[in-house]
Parts: sequence; structure tokens; C-alpha cells
Amino acid sequence: MIKNTRALLGKVLGAAGLLTALPALAAETVSTSNPYGIDALWSQGDFVAKGTLIILLIMSASTWYVGIVKLLEQRRLIKQGHELLGHHGVDLQKAATELADEGMYSAVAQAGIEAAAEHKGELANRVDLNTWVAMAISDAVDSTSHHMQNGLSVIATVGSTAPFVGLFGTVWGIYHALVKIGTSGQASIDKVAGPVGEALIMTAIGLAVAVPAVLGYNWLVRRNKLVLDNVRVVSGRLHASLLNTPSR
Repeated sequence: MIKNTRALLGKVLGAAGLLTALPALAAETVSTSNPYGIDALWSQGDFVAKGTLIILLIMSASTWYVGIVKLLEQRRLIKQGHELLGHHGVDLQKAATELADEGMYSAVAQAGIEAAAEHKGELANRVDLNTWVAMAISDAVDSTSHHMQNGLSVIATVGSTAPFVGLFGTVWGIYHALVKIGTSGQASIDKVAGPVGEALIMTAIGLAVAVPAVLGYNWLVRRNKLVLDNVRVVSGRLHASLLNTPSR
């Protein structure tokens, strides 16, 4: 009886000790950091790995900065275009020239007005007003089209090159894994897990930078077409109003 009691007491004390140790084991597990994450990549990587990561971060920041700036610019120009379409005749000319749009609709209007003012004397005898004003407005619209392309080349470059930059980091990580295998003489998981993890992280970051750039580029190009369509409609109405405006 006494022997059985001692055995039962030992089991109870053992269970109590295990329950007491469980919180400490759990805390130790939580406090253990991931040895193959981004923190380990930065702390254990060489200057090539860190440089590749910095380049990818710069490319991502450039994409988001240019994309947000272009989006705000396009929203403003689309709104201004819709407002200008509510004017007609001389009011349209005045509203377009006084518009603070950094040389978009105002540049087209100014080019048309100056062309109409210059059409006199020998020039008027050689070229009719319709052709002369159309040439000036067309040149201004082309200049506007080139202006709308500013910044898109940055996003296109990031979208096309970021996967290859990430692939370079992948190749470099695999190279480090092979070097560790060669120097240690054994292909154990603890020797190659770090470099291989570094390689996979570089691939993932490269794709994470490239995919938003490609999607953003296609979206911004589509919105650019909407802006240019508004510019062409406004320029057509300006052209007609200049032809109907009495010569000064």
C-alpha cells in the first residue's frame, strides 16, 4: 500500500513539474527568431547580397513614388478636361489659357491663339488659317503626349529588370550554398539552409517588386490615353472656336 502511494505521489509530482516547465518552454520557443528570414539575410549576407537587396528596395520605392505622382497628375488633368468641355467659343480659349495645368491644355490653347494672331500678311496669302492653326495645335498636342510619358519609363524599367535582379541574388545565394558544401565536405541541411533561404527570399522580393510595376505601368498607360483623348477633344473645339473668332 505504501509502495503504491509513493508511486502515485511520484507521478503527481512529475506531472506538476512538467506543467510548471511548459510556460518556460513556450516562452523559449516564441523568443527564438527565424534564422532564415529577412533579418538573417541582412545580418549574415555579404556586401553583394545587401547591395542587391538595397537595389530592389530602391526600385520598389521609385515605382510607388512615380506611380502615385502620375496617378494624382492624371486625376487632375482628367478633371480639368471635363471642366473645359463645359465652355465654348471665346470662353473656352480664356479658360484654357488661364488654367494652371503645367503646360497641358493651356499650351494647346496658347499655341492655337498665337498661330491665329500670326496668320496675316504674306503667310495668310500662302497658307490658309485652318491649316496654319491645325499645324500649331497638332504640334502642341504631340508635345503634350510626350509630357504624359514622363516617369513611365522608370516603371517599365523596374517591371522588366526587377526579376533579373532578384535572380542574380538567387544565383549568388546558391553559389554560397555550394561553397559551404565544398568547404564543410557534407551537404547537411544546416550548412545549406541559410544560403538557399537567402536565394529564395531574393527571388520573392524580385517578383514582389516587378509585379506591381508591370500592373501599374499598364494601368497608367490606359489612363494616359484618357487624358490625351480629352486633350484632343479640347484642341478640336479650340480649333473650331479660333476659326469662328473674328480676326483682331
